[in-house]
Amino acid sequence: MEYSHEHLAIQKTLRRFIDEEINPHVDEWEAAEAFPAHTVFRRLGALGLLGLHKPEAYGGGGLDYSYAMAMAEALGHVRCGGVPMAIGVQTDMCTPALARFGSDELCREFLAPAIAGETVGCIGVSEPGAGSDVAGLKSRARKDGSDYLISGQKMWITNSLQADWMCMLVNTGDGPAHRNKSLVIVPMDSPGIEKAKKIRKIGMHSSDTGLIHFDEVRVPQRFRIGEEGQGFVYQMQQFQEERLWCAASSLEPMENCIRETIEWAQQRQLFGGTLADQQWVQFKLAELQTEVEALRALTYRACDLYVQGQDVTALASMAKLKCGRLTREVADTCLQFWGGMGFTWENRVSRLYRDGRLASIGGGADEVMLGILAKTMGIAKRPPRG
Repeated sequence: MEYSHEHLAIQKTLRRFIDEEINPHVDEWEAAEAFPAHTVFRRLGALGLLGLHKPEAYGGGGLDYSYAMAMAEALGHVRCGGVPMAIGVQTDMCTPALARFGSDELCREFLAPAIAGETVGCIGVSEPGAGSDVAGLKSRARKDGSDYLISGQKMWITNSLQADWMCMLVNTGDGPAHRNKSLVIVPMDSPGIEKAKKIRKIGMHSSDTGLIHFDEVRVPQRFRIGEEGQGFVYQMQQFQEERLWCAASSLEPMENCIRETIEWAQQRQLFGGTLADQQWVQFKLAELQTEVEALRALTYRACDLYVQGQDVTALASMAKLKCGRLTREVADTCLQFWGGMGFTWENRVSRLYRDGRLASIGGGADEVMLGILAKTMGIAKRPPRG
């Protein structure tokens, strides 16, 4: 994949927006443990940045997925992880299945306002007892006339305390675990929804994360995305975009971390020279930069094949796995080179150390990625699907 003039123009527009309207406020939003999502999303929507690869019929750009990757990469220009993640939830986590399988009526009611930045969405998959084990979720929707009545819990839900609607994966039948789930759009102002708890995290502070309870929440069955019982399949497809987004958005933060560490090492005086004079420091930073470029190549290749219509489950899983582990290595190594300064709260390297840890957990833990790869490689047996 090679970025065209159009890709680069989108990145330039986004980075300018970030410099003017996001980065000056990041420290304030981090301290507040939230950012004004509706305000930021409306501005992004006005710039046409929330639906680059979504259908033009609903206000999207109608472009291919490489433009979403260019946007994800440019979001790494934000000086924290929480705000980009919240934007990524809107563009690449709660809307792909809606855009691909939702009815025209459903897309006009929920997708179009999300692309315009008029509403904030969230994705409801994880539960207190079902994170990586998506098939084990317990939330249930029972039919009552033309409606669903939804009960259960969702946990670790990004944007949920500000969201207008949730794309919720819920059991709608009693069949096999991979065939009894549906994706349903749930308005977050519906009676029976309790935003029970704001979850405090070690990082991603500017991103609100909630525990949400559902008690007989009435939702029209027409709010279901696609066919009943196909929600697990739709969510697995949706995960491909989430995992590619995760990998692409990690590239610039790691590059910035390495660059700022080089600048620090060239100034830090010790043992009659600078930290950068130490060959171990030179070699380790060179090695980390090489690994970032290798991740970029893997991510770009996966995106290229995805645009061609190929199933990139394996490559997206590899990129997600590598992204999480490499972010941890880059942040930890660079923090060590910063010494005591790296252990301070305000240091951007320490922020990446905190924020980046999520990449090996959210959207499928490292172990889930390895399990997927073991199956695609024919090493592990695939479970029967009934």
